[in-house]
Amino acid sequence: MATKRRTPDAPAVIVIEDDFDARRIYSDYLRSKGWTVFTAADGRSGLDKTMELTPDALVLDLAMPIVDGWTVLKHVRESSLTAHIPVIVVSAMSDVRDAAFDAGCDAYLMKPCGPDVLYLQLRALMRLRGESMPA
Repeated sequence: MATKRRTPDAPAVIVIEDDFDARRIYSDYLRSKGWTVFTAADGRSGLDKTMELTPDALVLDLAMPIVDGWTVLKHVRESSLTAHIPVIVVSAMSDVRDAAFDAGCDAYLMKPCGPDVLYLQLRALMRLRGESMPA
């Protein structure tokens, strides 16, 4: 699936999620709200895209193949290029919320999580950081 190029007037997000349906639902919904969306099916490709694109936000699953979300979060927070990027963890693991915040996420949403809830959380994080949002 081709991704849109990043444009200056649209915030860019990378959805790092191994579940195809969740990745598609989140990315389609965020695109409909004016976001430029890139996707990754595993942590390794998600980390590579994050370093290459330095998006405005990340949506991150924790339990993924190749490289898990915990490792992605650790690398994102340790790099001066990406430490500022807001990270929303979306996970089915209910007992790790506090650990995810301790590891550096900015928001934690439980699966199943509707795309509208994810969008509202992204908007709130961007507003807190003083970023402008599409109308």
